[in-house]
Amino acid sequence: MIPTAFSQKQQKVLTWWGASSPQRSRDAIICDGAVRSGKTLAMGLSFFCWAMARFQNQQLALCGKTVEAVRRNLLISVLPVIKELGFSWEEKRSRNQLTIRFGERINTFYLFGGRDESSAALIQGMTLAGALLDEVALMPRSFVEQTCARCSVTGAKLWFSCNPEGPSHWFYREWILKAEGKNALHIRFRMEDNPTLSPETKTRYEKAFHGAFYRRFILGEWSAADGLVYDFFDESFIGTVPEGPFSRWVISCDYGTVNPTSMGLWGLQGQVWYRVKEFYYDARAQGTQKTDGEYVRELTCLAGGRPLDCVVVDPSAASFIEALKRAGFSVVKAQNEVLSGIRMTAEALKDGRVVICQPCQDAIREFSSYCWDLREGTRDQVKKEFDHAMDEIRYFVATVLRNQRPESFAAAFVERGVV
Repeated sequence: MIPTAFSQKQQKVLTWWGASSPQRSRDAIICDGAVRSGKTLAMGLSFFCWAMARFQNQQLALCGKTVEAVRRNLLISVLPVIKELGFSWEEKRSRNQLTIRFGERINTFYLFGGRDESSAALIQGMTLAGALLDEVALMPRSFVEQTCARCSVTGAKLWFSCNPEGPSHWFYREWILKAEGKNALHIRFRMEDNPTLSPETKTRYEKAFHGAFYRRFILGEWSAADGLVYDFFDESFIGTVPEGPFSRWVISCDYGTVNPTSMGLWGLQGQVWYRVKEFYYDARAQGTQKTDGEYVRELTCLAGGRPLDCVVVDPSAASFIEALKRAGFSVVKAQNEVLSGIRMTAEALKDGRVVICQPCQDAIREFSSYCWDLREGTRDQVKKEFDHAMDEIRYFVATVLRNQRPESFAAAFVERGVV
């Protein structure tokens, strides 16, 4: 359905390339800022309208972190709108190709994923009339620069959208700060620039982020991460182990040989997961290392005869995973994206969907010491200290909690390799 109203900034995005616009001579547009601010829909809709108004039988690119991200974040919302405007399309998913028609005009749009440095080779050699790069701050510089270089058709323009990262990010330094020098129009979005967003939704998103992530995803600032990672964590987030039965049990584990090993026992009661008990062993402090077999016995003791859905483990702990399999445990390799995991953990703590119980003193201690790495040259990294229970809790939230319903929980386990 075509939106009934667009904000002033959305209207600027929709019309900047038009014949009557004072910005029509710009070579690029950059839209950054808050989450859920309406920039992606406006950018996608404008990009397709511009391409079909300006070109015939040309190739253009739609880029995201992955091809599926392009479909999920962009095409699902934009294609139904342009259909109402009279566009038609045919997608060949095996080729990641979208052919769009409007009247007598036809153009081909190719979907690309800028996942890592090797992705630049995917687009190399193409001749493009334009490119839209959604979530550009998540893409490697080599891919973005290769995409820009391929836009060599006369009249080609570049379209960038993203949420902010840290101020040392290469896209901020090379494009945001140098927008005028690159003849690019820069528009910063806030949530109030999305007229379809309800006050309740805005409030929910504002509560979901804290610290640097609040400044980035709510205020739309390219701000540095500093201080404690979970700077809001205090005694109010520490609970007692509730009485009564638990419906499900999971253990999460961060495995170390010389470094500490941390395991947490999680029980589900109602809609809340409680970290009711833990095992924490620092081999360096104790002066002796444990074997994989000894850690399996410690995990068995931590489970205490409870029926475990699974054990969530760092995917790099190959020998320990194999030892758990041989002992008969179902193992899930943890989702291990640090920043997204931290954001999900903070949100789950604030929403009360996870509670750290009083017996988990090592985890509570790490919450008060887990810090961002502020050394020059680092970008959105945490210090590799006081992070073992923190990693293991993050594994649990990122791998289990977001698949709360039993059926999706099981499906995710199959996808990640339950044994």
